[in-house]
Amino acid sequence: MKIVMAVIKPFKLDEVRDALDAIGVHGLTVTEVKGYGRQKGHTEIYRGAEYTVSFLPKLKIEAAVRAELVDKTVEAIAAAARTGQIGDGKIFVSPLEQTLRIRTGERDADAL
Repeated sequence: MKIVMAVIKPFKLDEVRDALDAIGVHGLTVTEVKGYGRQKGHTEIYRGAEYTVSFLPKLKIEAAVRAELVDKTVEAIAAAARTGQIGDGKIFVSPLEQTLRIRTGERDADAL
């Protein structure tokens, strides 16, 4: 089992969710986050004053998947989240040692 975490642009969430549903990944956790990478924020003008926005709004999505679905999951997220512009995001994959469904007591792959 693996945990796939992606940081994406907020307006791409529905496309990513639909892409994951299509390949059989049905559980997803979404968190609103702020951050920056190479993009390093941007400058905005508010009431005539210019200011720098250092941290940009993003969404962090996390999905626990079976090992055999990891490549498909990464490809689905990348294809759905890609705009071709700077700031499209990143995808991280980490091992997942144990899973427990609280309601039923199912463990590991059965709990996904």
